[in-house]
Amino acid sequence: MGDMIKMVVVLTVLSAFSGGLLAAIRDNTKEQIEVQQLTFVKGPAIREIFKDAGNDPISDRFKLQYGDEERSFFVGVYDGNPKGVALETYGKGYGGDVGLMVGIDTETDKIIGVSVTTHAETPGLGARAKEDPEFSGQFEGLSLTDTIAVTKDGGQVNSISGATITSRAVANAAQKASDIYKRLKPEIIENAKSIAK
Repeated sequence: MGDMIKMVVVLTVLSAFSGGLLAAIRDNTKEQIEVQQLTFVKGPAIREIFKDAGNDPISDRFKLQYGDEERSFFVGVYDGNPKGVALETYGKGYGGDVGLMVGIDTETDKIIGVSVTTHAETPGLGARAKEDPEFSGQFEGLSLTDTIAVTKDGGQVNSISGATITSRAVANAAQKASDIYKRLKPEIIENAKSIAK
């Protein structure tokens, strides 16, 4: 009986130590992971959307709470005015979630552009959503007052041939970004103005 208690105590101490060590590693690497994601995953998409901005939209960002999640918003400044914001949302694709960075013109409430950040879609089919400028170009100028969807769902976005599920995922992610923007617009505008000063 004594050996059993010793074993339970040793396992408890080892588990507590291991858990604490893992938590410390996670906390210490959190910022480095975010920097890596901004540099190599989200950064290219943000720069593509805000290619003519007069600032560094990756540095000029802020966070807002939306439901249970804290979301990052990236600001594009044009002629000294914070004219655009970008945020990342996700849609359910064929191979998993499709990440989409969506840029929105804060003066017209229209989409500036979209760029796929992450996906696990089939090479040559769904993966074209990231590489095909004709597909992503369809989102430019879409109004946030309209429902964003593929034509098969009554929308105005033509699906990529052979990749309807991926196309639908991108359209759904753009619609999610529209919904978030509309709900948080006053706070987004206020935070964007403070960045441009």
